[in-house]
Amino acid sequence: MDRERSWSALDAADDGIIAGRAMDGDVAAFAVLVRRYTPLMRAYTQRMLNASAEVDDIVQESFVTAWQRLPELDDPAKVKSWLMRIVSNKAVDRLRALRPTADIDEFERPAPAHASPSRVVEARAEVEALGAALRELPDAQRECWVLREIGGYSYDEIAEELGIPVTTARGLLARARKYIIVRMEEWR
Repeated sequence: MDRERSWSALDAADDGIIAGRAMDGDVAAFAVLVRRYTPLMRAYTQRMLNASAEVDDIVQESFVTAWQRLPELDDPAKVKSWLMRIVSNKAVDRLRALRPTADIDEFERPAPAHASPSRVVEARAEVEALGAALRELPDAQRECWVLREIGGYSYDEIAEELGIPVTTARGLLARARKYIIVRMEEWR
């Protein structure tokens, strides 16, 4: 019972406290970070790569790297952006290694059970069109779009994540959005 209480208290703690405990070698605290950020890191990696089999590998490699590099984390409260930077670097490295065949993964959004077959086909076609539009974007624009639209990052967080000025992040995102709007016009 005490262990359960301590896990739920740990789950409710903010990132700074959890990361600080993980930095002190607390494996349970690190497990909370893994549970908390795996979905976001998977979604980001799926958008960056067209290799669903590699998504889990990259996320797992990212957590292994994070565990090994915890002493390098300057501000425990910024563990989310630190983890996303690690997974982003690993995804970009994988993209570079696979460059001739690199594609972003098609985002399969399950259709509601009550949807008609024609709506299911239409939704899949729309997702395929979005995937194609994203694949056509330059890497930097696609990264900005994925971080903003999938990851929910602010402009400041995107700039920090990619190591670019905020104005550059805004410009890249604006160009990506403009391209996607034009490319997806038939789906509006």
